[in-house]
Amino acid sequence: MAPGKQPTMEELAERIIYSDRYSDDRFEYRHVILPKAMLKYIPKSYFSPDDSGLLRILEENEWRGIGITQSLGWEHFEVHG
Repeated sequence: MAPGKQPTMEELAERIIYSDRYSDDRFEYRHVILPKAMLKYIPKSYFSPDDSGLLRILEENEWRGIGITQSLGWEHFEVHG
């Protein structure tokens, strides 16, 4: 990326951090950390209506649409600030 140029959504998606997978007796989990700069590209409708600035729980087509990649069957279940 050139100095002073704003990163594209595709460039930011390459900076998404994925934790190792871990599990309990029922489910397998993984944390996904989005780059802070990505937040301004995400549609406002994806954010919680309580003005917390946090994303709401996203449907698979929504999280895939912002560049998150997971195996089929993964569900977004929790948000951390």
